[in-house]
Amino acid sequence: MMSKAAAAQAGRLSEQARGHLAMLLFAALVAGSFSLGAQAANEIAPSAINVARFAIAAVLLGSLAAVGPGLRRRHFRAPWRYGLLGALYAAYFVLMFEGLKTAPPVSTSAMFTLTPLMTAGFGWLLLRQVVTPRMALALSVGAAGALWVIFRGDPVALLAFEIGRGEAIYFIGCAAHALFTPAARLLNRGEPALVSSFAIMVGGLVLLLPIAWNEVWATDWAALPVIVWVTLFYVAVFASAITFFLLQYAAMRLPSAKVMAYTYLVPSFVILWEAAMGNGVPSALVLPGVGLSALALVVLLKDEGR
Repeated sequence: MMSKAAAAQAGRLSEQARGHLAMLLFAALVAGSFSLGAQAANEIAPSAINVARFAIAAVLLGSLAAVGPGLRRRHFRAPWRYGLLGALYAAYFVLMFEGLKTAPPVSTSAMFTLTPLMTAGFGWLLLRQVVTPRMALALSVGAAGALWVIFRGDPVALLAFEIGRGEAIYFIGCAAHALFTPAARLLNRGEPALVSSFAIMVGGLVLLLPIAWNEVWATDWAALPVIVWVTLFYVAVFASAITFFLLQYAAMRLPSAKVMAYTYLVPSFVILWEAAMGNGVPSALVLPGVGLSALALVVLLKDEGR
């Protein structure tokens, strides 16, 4: 029979595996927001579309939390936590759409690959989570693979990369995203992931609405192109509510650096999204980059505490 210690270890490994699966789905869903967001960014104010997405996501998450774990008074102790985390999450999405107004998708995707390294730094500052040499190697390999995919194996395209206003704006958003992951773990007091996700979404909406009120009021919602509505409901349901829950779920089970390492898969999933939307299929030159990203994830899947 399995000893109690062995059973506990198996349970921990099972929880870790679930965290990794959650982040795999997270990467696939986030990739869709890049492909759709680039088409809608210039059709609506970034703050206006994000107010709408936060409102839809809050209703969805609140409904799921009410019928699932339930909404209890004890879950909402120290509500300032949800305001702080909601502000970080709102900042990322608003700055993402603002950056996509002027920055090419290739450049913004390249900025996104810096998130895991920043997360590792914030993880050490807030949680004293140490990045081991093997994890640092995996993060470096993953970053190299992601950049290879983003620039499609073309060194000329890589050398031509320039930092413009849009890229600088989006970089600040990526920093907010990186800080969110360890901060969510630090401030969690045992609340279920659905409940905390709902509360943080409401916190972000409450803070964002006064800032974005003029843009929301000035938007002619009935005249918006179809692509804006498609993007809005996708980012609200899949790239906000679901990915928000997945990120919360994984952050409770994995070190922050491992959680955000899955962002290295986003460029590969973007390629699949672009192909599915009829925007062409990349050449075989990108396959080495996909392989490097997969290698980095294999390294990260190993148990660091063994």
